[in-house]
Amino acid sequence: MKSSEIAVTTATSDACEARDDDARRQRADAIAQLRRERVLDAARAAFFELGLEGASMREIARRAGYTAGAIYSYFASREEVYAALLGESLLRLNAHVAGAPADGGAAQRVRSKASAFFDFYRENPRDLDLGFYLFQGVRPTGLTRELDAQLNAQLRAALQPTADAVSEYGLDATACEAEVTALFAHMVGLLVLIHTGRIRMFRQHAPQLLAQYLEQLTERLQRFANSR
Repeated sequence: MKSSEIAVTTATSDACEARDDDARRQRADAIAQLRRERVLDAARAAFFELGLEGASMREIARRAGYTAGAIYSYFASREEVYAALLGESLLRLNAHVAGAPADGGAAQRVRSKASAFFDFYRENPRDLDLGFYLFQGVRPTGLTRELDAQLNAQLRAALQPTADAVSEYGLDATACEAEVTALFAHMVGLLVLIHTGRIRMFRQHAPQLLAQYLEQLTERLQRFANSR
């Protein structure tokens, strides 16, 4: 065989091996992702039924159909599993808020973005269960400072479109932060009343109460803007 033919054959063989390696890596990655999702599904059920403290790694592994040691290939601790679930929930929250209408004036955007934040948790009570960690400010033992900061940043990102709209009224950063904090506290309070069923005790409709709050907020902000 001529040297040129040998070179072509070698190059072809190398290319085939590279494609085979890529295919094997893709299969391995796909399998790993499926196993990771299976662990997360099992953990989600365990957390909802047993709480964070009651859902051990061994229990999560049992529900996923793996040994306890096997799931440590994907998550270093129960808190890391929880952070992954909460992180995915916050990504969906941010996507929901981003998809809310952003046209119109500042008042329309305040109502639209804040209502989208509220509606996400009202319509997804299990995500609210996960979110209570952030709302209550309780950091599970073992959750790293980096993960804690990342999760809080995702929550703040979901509130940022509302904050941006509020700032258009001419408030300084401190006043804007105070308004967004008060709005957030109002939304969380209503969500807790819905989640616990206590809203029925007052014979009130939470979305209507939020709409009234937002109307009063935007009217007050507009008066401030007009007075400048």
